[in-house]
Amino acid sequence: MADSCVSRVPVFASLSAQDQQRVEGLARPTHLKAGETAYGADDDVSQLMVLHTGRLKIFRLSADGSEQLIRVLGPGDFTGETSVFTGQRPDDYATALEECQLCTFRHDDLEGLIRTHPEIGLKLLARVSTRLSDTEHRLNSLTSRDVESRLADYLLGLPSTWRGGVGMVSLPLAKKDVASLLDTTPESLSRALRSLAGQGLIVIGAGRSVSITQSDRLQQLVDEA
Repeated sequence: MADSCVSRVPVFASLSAQDQQRVEGLARPTHLKAGETAYGADDDVSQLMVLHTGRLKIFRLSADGSEQLIRVLGPGDFTGETSVFTGQRPDDYATALEECQLCTFRHDDLEGLIRTHPEIGLKLLARVSTRLSDTEHRLNSLTSRDVESRLADYLLGLPSTWRGGVGMVSLPLAKKDVASLLDTTPESLSRALRSLAGQGLIVIGAGRSVSITQSDRLQQLVDEA
């Protein structure tokens, strides 16, 4: 697994085959089953986890014990950089949404790797910067938009297949997790979905499928919020 993980994830993909082999020697293959926790808040860990396959959800727990979803990681994404770079214990949780394969790097190994290959550190920094920008966009959306416009923005940002002016998307998460990501309740999310469908902007399909029938009007909702 280490070979495919190191050679395929963007952070390491540009290294020469020889350098990738050196990185493989530092990577610790990690396997998680669906529902298994990679780490929790205040765990005494300092390691970078690079996801090769599967999906990993990152979340915090509110005072009442409910989950607040922060992001969902896919292949090529990573987590644990805060603990590695600052030495602080994590303040969030990472749990596998499905079976996951990861490459794990200890703090000392990663530090030596970045000293030898500064471009890896720059790529990590670039990904963290993109993540920060996405977080700022999300915070702005949460504070300045209603649930319908937040949902419209979310749907327009999903991978889609267009045919005859209709965009087909699939919710990548259960509705309760989408609601958490949009900082609303499952009930409010369902109402927003029905409202957009009632306006003819989307068609709710079976399972998690949604058809975007009026993308311009969805975008107008986002822009006017």
